[in-house]
Amino acid sequence: MATTNDLKNGMTLNLDGELWTVLEFQHVKPGKGGAFVRTKLKNVLSGKTVDKTFNAGTKVEVASVDKREMQYLYREGDDFVFMDTQTYDQPHIPDTVVGDAADYLLPEQNATVAFNNDTPLYVELPAAVVLEVTETEPGLQGDRSTGGNKPATVETGAQIQVPLFITTGEKIKVDTRTGEYLGRA
Repeated sequence: MATTNDLKNGMTLNLDGELWTVLEFQHVKPGKGGAFVRTKLKNVLSGKTVDKTFNAGTKVEVASVDKREMQYLYREGDDFVFMDTQTYDQPHIPDTVVGDAADYLLPEQNATVAFNNDTPLYVELPAAVVLEVTETEPGLQGDRSTGGNKPATVETGAQIQVPLFITTGEKIKVDTRTGEYLGRA
């Protein structure tokens, strides 16, 4: 147990049986009345963001979140099989936990998997990954970098928008948070 005076950005709290990450907090002491703490919290599982105000000194339960470096091995049914790079354990992570990260996940790629009491919470990929374009329309003569965009399918099966000059077989850098094209690799 901790108090609201001990809050820090990135801390994970257990409020009413749900896990919330502190995005930002502000300790406020008005001239009249008691001090309070304004927080912006993000639900770990759903991603919903809420503003919540606590009285200063209120006890809150801090959740233990264990982040482990893991290597993605393969997909088995609806599960993704990862290997812990320290212990070589191979947990099966459900596709609901992996979420949108599956669009940018290649075999033997490293990722950070967060656990709470051995229950997987989410999968965190590096900010950018290099993927090969497996299918895209050919560009037309005169297409330049300032032209438009066209859809392309990458080796994981995800569809992203790329500039007109990108061709099938090229390796490109993709932002894993937004799915945007960042450049050639």
